[in-house]
Amino acid sequence: MNTSIVIPVYNESKQLDACLASIAGQSVAPFEVIVVDNNSTDDSALVAERYPFVRLLREYRQGVVHARNRGFNSARGDIIGRIDADSILPPDWVEHVSRFFVEHPAISAVSGSAHYYDFAFTRLIDSVDYYLRQRLAMKLGQENFLWGANMAIRRQAWRAIRRGLCQHQAMHEDLDLAIHLQARGHIVDYEPQIVAGVSCRRIDMRFQDYVRYCLVSPRTYAMHRLRSRRHMYPIIMLCWAVYLPARVIYRGYDPVTGSFSVNRAFFQTTPRVDPTTNIV
Repeated sequence: MNTSIVIPVYNESKQLDACLASIAGQSVAPFEVIVVDNNSTDDSALVAERYPFVRLLREYRQGVVHARNRGFNSARGDIIGRIDADSILPPDWVEHVSRFFVEHPAISAVSGSAHYYDFAFTRLIDSVDYYLRQRLAMKLGQENFLWGANMAIRRQAWRAIRRGLCQHQAMHEDLDLAIHLQARGHIVDYEPQIVAGVSCRRIDMRFQDYVRYCLVSPRTYAMHRLRSRRHMYPIIMLCWAVYLPARVIYRGYDPVTGSFSVNRAFFQTTPRVDPTTNIV
């Protein structure tokens, strides 16, 4: 099956090159790669233009939900893969995603698991994440999640539900997509064998912003009046509990050299902006 890959981008020049390089190394080439520039003020568009297989689109309405919609509506593949600009795909990602939908014709959308490539104790954090995602998928059941950094959806399923999707501020658009799909009778699955490398940078924000960011997940379910939001609170509490040591480790760790620097950990500035606030 032909697989398009859509990447919403806002000021991601530092991450995008590695992401696109991983796509260039796929064992099965994607049908197309669409980078949607969402008003970047850095060199993100120039990075995308260096790769001849990339189709660069512009979305002037600010917010990842608008950039995603622009990319998904333009995709021509049977399957639409969605990743983030910091996602680094293993060489068999496209092959694995395509085979999954061939072997599971009843499933409309799927999310995979994470490999955190820029954090110390990678095996530990990957294992914890693997366990938590599997447990959450089991608890949510027919209200399962989608995860924008590593997911795919059948194009026909997208076209069937796209007009009814929410565009509220402070809502996770990937969770909202999953909710609407399942409300229309589509099956959303979690397949841990579909792995994507992702950054731990999501923890690199001020604690008050991190608290708000975490609460967007159950709030998205609450806005749809779904009681399954309660299954997310134990995971959120764990994330809050490990926030401080995890952020220090992330900031101080150099994945290239495998070394830790106190200077990097405590004296770097420019914390990450909460992406759920970047929408109008």
